[in-house]
Amino acid sequence: MMPVVSSQTRNERGVTYLMLMFAIVLIGITTTAAAKQWKVMVQRELEADLLAKGIEIQNALALYSATRKAGRVIPGEVYPQSLAELTRPPKPFLRKTYADPMTHGEWEYLRAPTGGIMGVRSKSRGTPFKKHEFPQVVRHFEGRATYYDWVFQHPNPSAAGFFPLGTVPGQQGAAPNSAAGTPPTASPAPPSGESLNP
Repeated sequence: MMPVVSSQTRNERGVTYLMLMFAIVLIGITTTAAAKQWKVMVQRELEADLLAKGIEIQNALALYSATRKAGRVIPGEVYPQSLAELTRPPKPFLRKTYADPMTHGEWEYLRAPTGGIMGVRSKSRGTPFKKHEFPQVVRHFEGRATYYDWVFQHPNPSAAGFFPLGTVPGQQGAAPNSAAGTPPTASPAPPSGESLNP
């Protein structure tokens, strides 16, 4: 003889089932929100690292050029052929050859018209969180749409007495860019061969 299940027992089981389903959905929503928050935190950290390392490379390029052109008769900036050249003793200008923090790979190099590396940029096309209130040395990043638009270079558009807006340093009669102060567009450069430390 089969046991008789009362309507009250069925109702209790139904309520328990609904509560269990609600708990599963709530856990899923919470987990998704936590994952998104974690992704945002990681990207912000990588973004800050990109700014720090990019500015360090930009400063190293400026110091390298100032040191190398001291006493030269021929005017103009002097640039290294690789980032590794900036780390060589007896007077290194850069602590180490950093990798691109956003891609963990090589930077895209901005080549000077006269040869050498005058700047670097991330190959990431991601959208940055930071849009305003940049450090003074990269204030020209204001409003840039992607990390790829953050070009760390020497000379740079944020420096006083840079080149006329819309022109490329070292090129006479360069065509103006679409926006004032837009840094010159870099052409992808072949790997320089130096070892990049992540």
